[in-house]
Amino acid sequence: MDKTKYLATILVFGSIWGVAECVIGGPLRDINLPAGAILTGIFALGLLSLNRILFNQPGMQIGMGLIAGTLRLANPIGGCFICSAIAIMAEGILFELIWTHFSLDTKTLKPLQYSISAGIITGYLLYTGGFIITQILTPIFSTAGFYAQNLLAYIPQILAGGLLAALIGAAILPITLKIPELNLKLTDRLYIPTTITISLICWLIVIANTVFLIG
Repeated sequence: MDKTKYLATILVFGSIWGVAECVIGGPLRDINLPAGAILTGIFALGLLSLNRILFNQPGMQIGMGLIAGTLRLANPIGGCFICSAIAIMAEGILFELIWTHFSLDTKTLKPLQYSISAGIITGYLLYTGGFIITQILTPIFSTAGFYAQNLLAYIPQILAGGLLAALIGAAILPITLKIPELNLKLTDRLYIPTTITISLICWLIVIANTVFLIG
């Protein structure tokens, strides 16, 4: 894959992930649903694994997390948006670490029992790992300072919350593995314009959503 296509792919996948976090996260929290676990299980795991399965390019998932997290920072609406941005970026890095072995041959995930198991493990570790990293880094960036006892108090909640992300992951990863079989491909001539256009639309949606909610 050439460098331009590589970067355009990171941009479009990261932007789709970011717009989902910004637009869907708020309504989920408004109706008291566990937005973090749902977004991690569906969008973070779904898009990160789809990207790896389609392109098998290590490093892309970190870039996706950086793009999606930056987009979340551009949408300072609802709760601790800095916490959300840090969690998103952390999930990209964690996925890269978790899938270091899987990336060697994603065909090993084809059997249903393997894909379900991988979805459970990945969903759980993305959510709990991202949450823990957020609890460590957010106080540091906010100058409040990190205190281990504050993190320890949240550990039971974090570990329990990861169960939903794991269950969602058990369904999402097998579905994601079926998508490449549809053979949906763009010609090289259309790939860059299409991905850039989709990315731009995602960013415009987030900007419009921010303006609407603030206004």
